[in-house]
Amino acid sequence: MIRRPLITEKNTLLMEKDQYSFEVATDANKIQIREAVEALFNVRVKAVNTLNVKAKKRSRAVQRGRGRITGHEASWKKAIVTLYPGQRIDVFEQV
Repeated sequence: MIRRPLITEKNTLLMEKDQYSFEVATDANKIQIREAVEALFNVRVKAVNTLNVKAKKRSRAVQRGRGRITGHEASWKKAIVTLYPGQRIDVFEQV
């Protein structure tokens, strides 16, 4: 369900508001994400917001004049989990 925590500059600012970001499975819904976070980290979840991050196009040059290869990154789903005041997730505090 939860693939990995997202640790970026923007997400560290959200942690001051008791919000934590995760990459989750694309077929996961808010109820499943809430249950997974509560079970993994032993915290109470106030709200879950989700968004789908669309794929970006990428291209790169190939050696010896063969041209360019174009493709795209995979799309993925992000969940922003808001906890009740006083709740913390220790995985993020270590960074």
